[in-house]
Amino acid sequence: MRLNDISRGTGLEGHGICNANLIYWTPPTSVLYELIVKRGEGLLSHLGAVAVKTGHYTGRAANDKFIVDEPSCHDHVAWGKVNRPFDPAKFDALYDRMCAYMHGRDLFVQDCYAGADKEHRLPIRVITENAWHSLFARNMFVAAEPEELENHSPHFTVINMSHFHALPTVDGTNSETFIIINFARKMIIIGGTSYAGEIKKSIFTILNYLLPIQKKILPMHCSANVGPKGDSAVFFGLSGTGKTTLSADPNRSLIGDDEHGWDDKGVFNFEGGCYAKIINLSKEAEPEIYETTRRFGTILENVAIDIHSRRIDLNDDSFTENTRASYPLTHIPNIVKSGCGAHPVNIIMLTCDAFGVLPPIARLTPEQAMFHFLSGYTAKVAGTEAGVTEPSATFSTCFGAPFMALNPTVYGELLRTKIARHKVTCWLVNTGWSGGAYGVGSRMKIGYSRALVNAALDGTLDAGPFAKDNFFDLDIPTTCPGVPADVLNPRNTWEDKAKYDETATRLVGMFKENFKKYAPHVSSEVAEVM
Repeated sequence: MRLNDISRGTGLEGHGICNANLIYWTPPTSVLYELIVKRGEGLLSHLGAVAVKTGHYTGRAANDKFIVDEPSCHDHVAWGKVNRPFDPAKFDALYDRMCAYMHGRDLFVQDCYAGADKEHRLPIRVITENAWHSLFARNMFVAAEPEELENHSPHFTVINMSHFHALPTVDGTNSETFIIINFARKMIIIGGTSYAGEIKKSIFTILNYLLPIQKKILPMHCSANVGPKGDSAVFFGLSGTGKTTLSADPNRSLIGDDEHGWDDKGVFNFEGGCYAKIINLSKEAEPEIYETTRRFGTILENVAIDIHSRRIDLNDDSFTENTRASYPLTHIPNIVKSGCGAHPVNIIMLTCDAFGVLPPIARLTPEQAMFHFLSGYTAKVAGTEAGVTEPSATFSTCFGAPFMALNPTVYGELLRTKIARHKVTCWLVNTGWSGGAYGVGSRMKIGYSRALVNAALDGTLDAGPFAKDNFFDLDIPTTCPGVPADVLNPRNTWEDKAKYDETATRLVGMFKENFKKYAPHVSSEVAEVM
């Protein structure tokens, strides 16, 4: 089927989908815009972005994600709280009902790729009932050329029927919502949620499973950019740590903002777009991302909009703090068009420490890098979740536990090997609190974080003097251009030094307790980092 064809009921029989109404096959952005407005799925905002709402779910439904437990994956998946098993017969029955739901409905299909490197990319198909979800897939994945669409054969298919709900007592799901991966049938089915992030993260989970097993490629939840000298840098970090913000640097070219692979040639983007968190987005601090919110082709998810003037309010969190913008990478002026870069010279591991005791930047040994990669530490602050009244530590292995289908040490060992082989310098950067914990201290200034990262990437910090931290055994630079010297050592910023010592000791204990589950699988040098 050719690009932009609209047909009745053809081409999807291989997925068991029959008797659909209109099928919009890889429609362009302009067609999807028209349909989003015509179908009442969203509003056209001032200057051209389209604003949509996701309803009840404004983030991932982590407790509703499953992997079908079948012979091909049974011995590989790290089953547990994150990777919950699902019965194959239950999957088949649920999917049969889902296919029946699609009878007579308009469907939207995007044939595209996951992975910018043509040697490793995964042909995928995304089938949705909402036009805006189809635009999301078009933004977020790597577009197929018109000639490639003629013979596009998906290796995995995502079927997202957001208004179709499961029956938990019948289907074996946790709720009416479900995200279920079936490696044997090469399929992902999603229902009961309109949050578009489920589409992209389900494909990320697929790549996290396939690439290490099949090709010894390290999949990474990270952003990446490259400097004027061709020096690539990788930024690991959980949501809210500054991964997208710090990698969008006007002096460096962006490879991608969220998901990458690291193979024998270097790093490559899994995606063709960005999915940036934009609550309180500042034109002054983040000009490149800010401009994308005013562009045709951008989806503004759960962003407040005035229905009369159609102007948006990026500071309004009345729908959610997790407001998002989905836009193609080409909306960013300074990008690596190929989506590929050389082996990284530097790795930045980002954390938002709400306890305020980690230094704003520290150089890591290879053993410390593996320790912090497996730990994946950040912290939640009071008010972000019900019941959270003080900072609480969050450990998300490999900085992306919800998407890691294999044992974490598989990814950790791949990272250790690549760091050693390519002599990569690793840094831990705290974009969280300074001068005290959340509620007492203040958030690290983004200008300081940028200055520290820039000094790390251009070699300034590595060449300068370091002091040893007494709690986390970290090497802390003593000077950095553009950053006051007293900010570099977090203890210096606290008025109550005894309180700092007590808080730092408590966080060290949390690190140690969390790492006990990895200790039997790593070297003693890594296990005894703290």
